[in-house]
This record gives sequence, structure tokens and C-alpha cells, in this order.
Amino acid sequence: MDEVAGAIADPVRREILTLLRGTRRTAGEIAGQFEISRPAVSRHLRVLRESGLVHDELIGRQRYYVLDPAPLTELAEWIASFDTTTAWEHRLDALETEVYRTRREHRGTSADRNPKENTG
Repeated sequence: MDEVAGAIADPVRREILTLLRGTRRTAGEIAGQFEISRPAVSRHLRVLRESGLVHDELIGRQRYYVLDPAPLTELAEWIASFDTTTAWEHRLDALETEVYRTRREHRGTSADRNPKENTG
């Protein structure tokens, strides 16, 4: 997880991941999106490859880089563990369910106490 966190700490690497979302690209295509040197982009791709976030595929004479988001899962779960919103949503949902159940029971009890007379 530390290696993945270190890899995505850099804004250029995060942008490379965004570029690779849903498509594969050559190093030249990726480098063309940045104002930094091609060797610098290659170093960023190496870091991403070593962290498992990117892998390369050799197709013909071209080497394509492909996103592999699987290593992000552990990091995303760890970050989500700090989100207390979800816990509160569950508690509020439970409270809402209890309020509806209590109202339904109260209506049922009121109807039993005041049965309508058959006046017809």
C-alpha cells in the first residue's frame, strides 16, 4: 500500500493514470501530454509500473501502457475507513425504519381502540 500511495503522490503520475483510464497509450502519446521531458515521463511510468498501477503490453513494435486499478483497492478501503458519513447514514436509516414501524403500530393500535361501527 505504501508503494501505491507513493506512486500516486505525484501529480504527473496521477495525470498519467487519468490518461490511461479506459484506454492504452504509448509512452510517446503520454509524453506528448506533458511539458516535461520524455525521459522524465519514462521515470514516472517506471514508478507506476513498479507499484503495479500500470503494465505494458508489446503489440507489434509498439509498447502500450495500460492502467491496472486493482492496487488502488486496498488504499481506497483504508481511506474509506475514515469516512464516518457511512456509519451515520446506517444509523439514520435504522432510525427512519424504527419511526415508520412505530407509526404503523400506533395506527394499528388506534384502529383497534376505535373500531368503526357498521351504520348501514
